[in-house]
Amino acid sequence: MNPPEVPAVIFVGQPNSGKSTLFNSIAGHKAETSNFPGTSIKHTHSRVNIGGRLLDVVDLPGTYSLCTSDPAEQVVLTHLFSERPDLIVNVIDASTLSRGLELTLELVELGYPMVVALNMMDVAERKGIQVDPAKIERLLGAPVVATIAAHGRGVKELLERAFDVLDKGQSLRSPRFSDDVEEKVAEVERLLPPGFPIVSNPRFTAIKLIETAGHACGDFLGEVEPGLRATVDGVRRAIEERRGAPAYEVISAERHHQAMKLAEETSRVLHGKRMTWDKKVDAVLMHPVLGYLILAAVFLAFFFIIFKVGNPLETLLIGPFNSLKAALAARLGSGLLFSLAEGLIQGVGGGVAIVLPYFLPLLFLMAVLEDLGYLARAGFLLDAFMHRIGLHGKSVSPFILGFGCNVPAIVSTRILESQRDRVLTSILIPFIPCSARTTIVLALVAFYLGPLWAMGFYAVNILIVAVVGWVISRFLKEPSPGLILEIPSLKAPRISSVLRKTWLQVYSFVRFAWPILIAGSLVLSLLNYFRADRWINDVLAPLIVKGLGLPHDLGVTLVFGFLRKELSLIMMLQALGVDYQNLMTVITREQIVVFTVFISFFIPCLSTFVILWKEIGKKWAFVSAGMSIAVALALSWVVRLVL
Repeated sequence: MNPPEVPAVIFVGQPNSGKSTLFNSIAGHKAETSNFPGTSIKHTHSRVNIGGRLLDVVDLPGTYSLCTSDPAEQVVLTHLFSERPDLIVNVIDASTLSRGLELTLELVELGYPMVVALNMMDVAERKGIQVDPAKIERLLGAPVVATIAAHGRGVKELLERAFDVLDKGQSLRSPRFSDDVEEKVAEVERLLPPGFPIVSNPRFTAIKLIETAGHACGDFLGEVEPGLRATVDGVRRAIEERRGAPAYEVISAERHHQAMKLAEETSRVLHGKRMTWDKKVDAVLMHPVLGYLILAAVFLAFFFIIFKVGNPLETLLIGPFNSLKAALAARLGSGLLFSLAEGLIQGVGGGVAIVLPYFLPLLFLMAVLEDLGYLARAGFLLDAFMHRIGLHGKSVSPFILGFGCNVPAIVSTRILESQRDRVLTSILIPFIPCSARTTIVLALVAFYLGPLWAMGFYAVNILIVAVVGWVISRFLKEPSPGLILEIPSLKAPRISSVLRKTWLQVYSFVRFAWPILIAGSLVLSLLNYFRADRWINDVLAPLIVKGLGLPHDLGVTLVFGFLRKELSLIMMLQALGVDYQNLMTVITREQIVVFTVFISFFIPCLSTFVILWKEIGKKWAFVSAGMSIAVALALSWVVRLVL
């Protein structure tokens, strides 16, 4: 059997099986992300060179079954049935072997060349589960390789076995159903008319025709001729009458029984029912009362650590920039050249001394919590909260991403099954304080008023998200689809992974945001020099002075805040003509709070607005912007009134 010129290899597995981690260990930095043709669902793909041989590798969305109504999982079916890959890499979580094998058995029925990656073996061992990959291989007829993708273990052997299958082919051994079900499958298989579109093999086609008839995932091959339809319906009714259950449940139960039997024959629990350390920890972390107290404590510690790291760093770093500005003022005077130099110092210094001291520890701690597995547990605890605002717990993931940056968070709403949930979640994400707004909160509220004020700001922010979500959900009545949240195993954060994630975010900030900060600072300096900023301030004076009670000169900061939220902080100092240490001489504590509230909620930044337009349409993007402005005005006015 001659392999194709560039074989197409797809990674298929259930969610949380480590599939994407395994894919990334092979594709590395060459991987690209793009939409599946004709959909808005993302997939990752790469052409890799392994020992001089090329592979086109594709990481498909996680799926539990080849019979599904989920839009993302249906893309997997399209890729399997229409594009016919040359090889499937089926990734299984070894610590939940029987559940993972149900999808494996479906893929064996399909009959495509396949290699099984028995992943997360370290997690299985910690649970006291001993798995025999060689025995699974003998029973299935497909190569089975034990891997720990997070550490790169077993990846080389997996690729060697994959090339072996591509070169030599294989004979898979599909376990048989009970005799009565097999008899009906064979009946449909015999009666398939000549020319009928067979997917892979007649048996798989017959099983899927029976399994999908009348099922929520839809008919397997769409419209079929009346004679075959009648045959399939008759077989389905016969199975249902004999077993007393829908045909698709009968076949699913048969496959479940096979998977359980296979798991029992090839694995054993060494420690009996002894509770492992991670289970004991989870019992506390997910406790219905203690869990929420721990969640509050974690995030309280989260912001205290950021403040305690960022505050002294900010004080240390801002001094040299102030000294440089004073030296240039003495040498250059107050002309145009000094205005440009001052703008450059404010832009560079603002990024280095004001943004990064808070931004870096924020990104680092977020990466630690993600690698630890705690963010998923926080999502589980917040699931009840999500239901109260008309969403499902799956929306927690985009919200958590939103604390880093709203743009990827909005893109990630594609994982949600219904358009209604995607729209509602996308509209709410701009109310989540991203890292840019967190920098403003910490650098203004926490620095001048104390970290408890900053925590109070976040408590109000969560309340605003709940209220706005509840209001919008009254107009979007379509119910959210059901979902079972899955919690990954607790793992010690790997410092290399945490540092890599932190560096990628910092690099993105330096590459995209910093030029905007510097350019915006230079523009404001020119506006100040030519006194053009007064025109903007005069236009916005009714809002800034009368509505919010803020200094007249802060009107211009709103314009720059639309470009990047961090700009508002740096422009605030420039517009008021003071350095960081002397800010409180020209503005009150109450005005700092009102300014922070308004700039945090007022209109999403430009990149967020653009991605909203792209993902959910022009109408909803403007609705989101309008709601942000309305909430910012109302909340700022209330805060001013209270303070």
